[in-house]
Amino acid sequence: MINKEMFLIEDLKNSPMMAMRDGYGEGVVEAGKRNGMVVVLVADLTESTRTDLFKTEFPERFFEMGISEQNMMGVAAGMAACGKIPFVNSFACFNPGRNWEQMRLSVCLSGNNVKVIGGHAGFGNGTDGGNQQMFEDIALTRVLPHLTVVVPADYEQAKKMVLAMADFFGPVYMRMTKPKRPTVTTVGTPLTIGRAQVLRSGKDVSVFACGVMVYEALVAAEELANEIDVEVINVHTIKPLDKETIIASARKTKKVVTAEEHSIIGGLGGAIAELLAEEYPVRVKRVGMRDKFGETGEPDELLVKYGMTKEAIIGKLRNWYEW
Repeated sequence: MINKEMFLIEDLKNSPMMAMRDGYGEGVVEAGKRNGMVVVLVADLTESTRTDLFKTEFPERFFEMGISEQNMMGVAAGMAACGKIPFVNSFACFNPGRNWEQMRLSVCLSGNNVKVIGGHAGFGNGTDGGNQQMFEDIALTRVLPHLTVVVPADYEQAKKMVLAMADFFGPVYMRMTKPKRPTVTTVGTPLTIGRAQVLRSGKDVSVFACGVMVYEALVAAEELANEIDVEVINVHTIKPLDKETIIASARKTKKVVTAEEHSIIGGLGGAIAELLAEEYPVRVKRVGMRDKFGETGEPDELLVKYGMTKEAIIGKLRNWYEW
């Protein structure tokens, strides 16, 4: 049953197609209006990251750093040490892919209030090939002490997340993808960093999803409603995990599926499995990238080929009785 307190889109299969990066661009402008300490840095990808909106509104608080992601992270750390709230932008394969060491030492170890935005993650850069398709960023970031890791589900949640990040003191990494995707949440959907959202209650199997896979999980649950009572939880905060909500759901259903557009090694699936192994051992099946790099292609075609769709989730759910 859909959780009415979440105020989700009612007709999921006809929900508006919108890009997370557009929500981010609008959100960071709003954050800049609310707080004059917000600044934006970007590594030669102004339009792609939608930071052009901030540049137009606040040119004196916008910094084009060129193709120098490592330097950009160090500059952002210095700005944060002086009281600014820097949002650092590039593709996830470069940010944190290329500047992870600077992020580790200058941001996380020092506890600087830097917000790192990894755009075009997963198959978002489909036609640019496997070298720019990032499936390892959650794994890279969630191991860093002091760092909060978030993955919004859609345009609306990306917009809200930026505002929450600006008000949250401490380093944060936010992952987004590029293409327009179905919108799940609405203006009325609440958001609190660190609190998972039970979007649909159920008693048979728990599906923990993040990012674009939240929509796929909800549609899968809807299509199986007459067969299996599926609980769907949006784990938009990968670190720190909402242990209470996750364990309570696992206790109820005793069967768990995770779904993400990321490697199942070190991502949401790994995080959930680690938590449940310690606190409430149940069998976990994971939907995501299976120890591979990507390849050139259209994002939707690649999601099908590599098994990150509602059909992949349905396959795991229909096999639950074999567990």
